[in-house]
This record gives sequence, structure tokens and C-alpha cells, in this order.
Amino acid sequence: MIQPSTSADDPTIGAWTHGSLQIDGLTVRYHAAGQGPQVLLLHGWGGAIESFAPVLDDLQRSYAVAAFDLPGFGQSSLPPPTWGSADYAQLTLKVMDRLQLHRPHLIGHSFGGQVSMQLAATSPARVAKLVLVCSAGIRTRPRLATRLKRAAAGLGRWLAAYGGGIGEKLRAGIYRRVQSQDYADAGPLRPILVKVINEDLTPLLPLITAQTLLVWGEQDRDVPLPAAQVMARLIPGAQLVVFENAGHFAYLDQFDRFRLLVGRFLRDPDNRSEGTSS
Repeated sequence: MIQPSTSADDPTIGAWTHGSLQIDGLTVRYHAAGQGPQVLLLHGWGGAIESFAPVLDDLQRSYAVAAFDLPGFGQSSLPPPTWGSADYAQLTLKVMDRLQLHRPHLIGHSFGGQVSMQLAATSPARVAKLVLVCSAGIRTRPRLATRLKRAAAGLGRWLAAYGGGIGEKLRAGIYRRVQSQDYADAGPLRPILVKVINEDLTPLLPLITAQTLLVWGEQDRDVPLPAAQVMARLIPGAQLVVFENAGHFAYLDQFDRFRLLVGRFLRDPDNRSEGTSS
């Protein structure tokens, strides 16, 4: 049995390594395992390396696979409050350089998919294949419930501006009812959350040259299916596979199906999947 190494001085992937990197004043925790073609996993908002634990365990049998805590999550340090997905993509490139990931396959979930799209569009030579799982970053017409919440938040801001102390209390009460759990939990990351939620990467989609597989949960309420359909239409040659009875964590909701699908996609030079849906 190969024992893990906690040394950050020799982070080359091979067997097991884990530890932390110092990059631009930030501490970035990483985990890498296995041998073979390279794969990098990027977790979603509020997640960490452990969010991809079953995928990491499965892929390490055939691949040199790595994951890291995006700054602000897990055991990585907080980034500057001005960061957006482009800044996270640049940090990801530096992590890749330090871990000697020359041209890995990228698998990104939710916000990790948003960062992956940024990277794939702006540094296409650094990405082999791209797997986007319920990825954020595309603005579509919001659902009625979302539009109502935004209207209520606008009312709250008006009450706070013109209603004095009572207006402030009413605004606080409205915000408690309409804010998302991510926003409620974001703490010092709230400016970044607001920034990345308001990004629209649609213009970057045609610039993605990597073979792309989109995996979506039919019941995803955080990033609904219409966003995936936009990606499937604008990313050249992209394939969309929809998991029925799965939500925003489709890769966990139907893990066996996910692992088989991704395994075939990464291995197949012709990029054939189990079928597409849009």
C-alpha cells in the first residue's frame, strides 16, 4: 500500500500526494492520486475536495487525478473580495503548473464548471476534454419564483432607504425570507458570490474548443436545464446528457451512471456517449 505524502515541496502527481501550495499569497490545499492521463476536478460553491471524493476514488484507478479547494473554501485561504470566475481560472492555471498538469481533462461542478468554462475558453491549449456538471455561469430567464424574490428584495432596499429604522427592520425581515442559502452562508465571500452570480459567460462558449460533455440533473433547481441547453447549442460539438430523477448534484444522485458515462467519454477518441438530450 502506498502511503500518502504531506510534503508541499514535491507536489508531482504519482501515487498519492496531498498538502498545500503557496500561490500569490494564498494557501491552496490539494489532493492528487493515481497514474495515467491527467484529470483535474473543480468543486462547486460551498464545496471542497471532499465534494468529489467518490469521483476521485474512482478515477485514480486509471488516471492521474487531482483536486484542490478553491480559495475561500475548504482549507484554502480567502481570496480578494474583487475576484470573479476569471480570477479563479487564472489561479487554477497556476495550480496546474505547480502540480505539473500540462493539459488535463477538466471536470467541473456548478461554480467549478463556471471556472472551467473560463479556463477552457481563454486558455484552450491547456484543456484536453471538458466535463461540465450542472455548471453555473449562463444567464437565462429566471423562474417566476426567482423574479418574485428579486422584486421583494428591491422593495426591501426601498424600505431601508426611505423608511428609517422601521424600514431597516422590514428590509432585514424580507432578506431573511428571500435570500438563498448560499448567500446566507457566504460571509466574507458575499461580494464574490454576487459577482459570479451576475456573470454571463455566454459570449465565451463558442471559444471553447475542447470536446465537451454536459451532465445535468433534470430536476436541478439551482442551475435549471435551459442553461445546459444554451451551452449545448453554443459550445461546438458539445453533448448534453440529462439524468432523470437527479438534481443539482447529479453526479452523486446517480453516481454509477455518471462514472460509466464519464469513463467512456474520457476514453473514447470519437467522443461517443450513451446518448444526448436537449
